[in-house]
Amino acid sequence: MRFSRKYVIAAFVAVAASAVGVAVPAFAAETAAGKYVALGDSYASGLGAGDYGDSGSCKRSANAYAQQWANTHAPSAFEFAACSGAVTADVLSSQVGAITPDTELITISIGGNDAGFADVMTDCNLGSDSSCVSRNQEAQAFAQSELPGRLDGVYAEIRNRAPNARVIVVGYPRIYTLDGDCSAGLSETKRTAINQSSDVLGDVVSARSAAAGFEFLDGRSAFSGHEICAPGDDWWLNSITFPIEESYHPNGAGQNGYFGALVGITG
Repeated sequence: MRFSRKYVIAAFVAVAASAVGVAVPAFAAETAAGKYVALGDSYASGLGAGDYGDSGSCKRSANAYAQQWANTHAPSAFEFAACSGAVTADVLSSQVGAITPDTELITISIGGNDAGFADVMTDCNLGSDSSCVSRNQEAQAFAQSELPGRLDGVYAEIRNRAPNARVIVVGYPRIYTLDGDCSAGLSETKRTAINQSSDVLGDVVSARSAAAGFEFLDGRSAFSGHEICAPGDDWWLNSITFPIEESYHPNGAGQNGYFGALVGITG
């Protein structure tokens, strides 16, 4: 029996991913891959997973889930527009131009920077339990009141530019396993507050993507059991690390996890 090159690649990816604990279908379905555009912030660009090439401050990693999908599915064209630090306004001003009417697949992770979750992590590392809880409550309030409109604007523009594209909104994971194996670091009170913010953000992004008619890949489910403090140190997220900007971002295993979840949706 002869297998196509794409079928063999998909099988190899499944075996390799299973070796690091990533759930991927035994044989990813072979599909005709048209143009693929990857949008979003640092979670989409791959900050934290290394190997950024000549992408400058955008920190587009060769290990990012989008790049892995493009490598294994050989789309007719691939535009990797995601950029570290991006907010919804940046997607509209400098990323959606990569979308053309013939685009068949779009992935996007956005919203965390709008709600100030980078500042949340800084404040929680430097401040008291009460200040951390308060800062998380502020971020949650923003995510619930202001972020939905911003997401709606981005999603509407994506649909306007590519009416027939399949759009997958990739959500953020929880940062911590609570009552986990960490013997040092942030208090359990701080970790709980941060995870509550992750849940609020995830719920908002999920609801707005559904309203737009898009699919949602829930990062909380994809990373379950692999957060910081998970037993066995099988963490898919960096804790405090250097360079400091890579802290609290998916590492190489985390990007593999996202990729496996994406393959589980797209084949």
